[in-house]
Amino acid sequence: MGEQADSRVAPGKKAVAVRRWLRAVEWRWWGKGTGSPSAWARGRVLASLAVLTAGLMAFHSVVPNAVGRLGSLLETFLPWLGLAVPLLLVLALLRRSALALVALLLPVAVWANLFGGLVLADEDSGAHDIVAVQHNVSDENSDPEGTASTLIEAAPDVIALEELTPSALSAYESALLADYPHHAVEGTVGLWSKYPLSDVRPVDIKPSGIPEGWNRGLRTTARTPQGDIAVYVAHLPSVRIRWNGLSSGWRDESAGLLGEAIAAEKLAKVILLGDLNSTVDDRGLDPVTERMDSTGRNFAFSWPAALPVSRIDHVMTRSMVVTGIRTLPATGSDHLPVAAGVRFEP
Repeated sequence: MGEQADSRVAPGKKAVAVRRWLRAVEWRWWGKGTGSPSAWARGRVLASLAVLTAGLMAFHSVVPNAVGRLGSLLETFLPWLGLAVPLLLVLALLRRSALALVALLLPVAVWANLFGGLVLADEDSGAHDIVAVQHNVSDENSDPEGTASTLIEAAPDVIALEELTPSALSAYESALLADYPHHAVEGTVGLWSKYPLSDVRPVDIKPSGIPEGWNRGLRTTARTPQGDIAVYVAHLPSVRIRWNGLSSGWRDESAGLLGEAIAAEKLAKVILLGDLNSTVDDRGLDPVTERMDSTGRNFAFSWPAALPVSRIDHVMTRSMVVTGIRTLPATGSDHLPVAAGVRFEP
């Protein structure tokens, strides 16, 4: 009988002991408990940094571009602002600040709202009619044949290439000919297609100040079983990060010219494939992104190939749907290829 009584009392004693231990830990950790003024008074600077991080992510468009194009620089690497959260979390724990911990919920919520869907997105989120591959092959690529083989393995219907050099062009033409009998090249950009191509012409996206002979845009009509589509291939000028901000004047001007060309396109269905030298969040690409649909995207970081931190290679559409996008294995380029499924809207 005594043993039965002890077995009934023991769990209660254990619960009391656990509560006392937790209170002791709380007292030592927070000073006078989480409800004490000291726990909520500490870490005001950390809490302010958490709120600032959330504000920069949520209201990035209000950061001015007038000086050093700081707005575009922020938007180019916008998802990476989320790395401030674990750093601030560690500091908040070390500081034993309840205020900072609660404040961290704000940037977490903003990041999840902006990019949570991209983390959870499938590489292919629906049925598609064609597959398009975009790749800046690099003018220093020493293995064009191997690069072509990697792209063919993805079984795309169209392949857009940038940074084609005269010496490498013949290698790509030979390697892709059997699977892609139709192709068009203008300057340093080209398109290979399983479908017949017509009305091939250059697209003038050359900013003022760049010497003549610079040609990085083309437009052609692909005759698919579902109907004609206009295909644009573009390689916008590079940007540079300098001590005083982002140097993107030529890129922005070129994006404006490309946007005007797309706006004037008479065919309803359009695919744009290209190295646009920024992400879709960058306002510098607004002349393009305002006219093209980049939905269905996930992160699919493509640059630099050694440690991808950004996707500057894009597949965009008008009156069509990008169902998913993914990167392909590395080639001899400093970019990763990207492949996207594209569905014709009814």
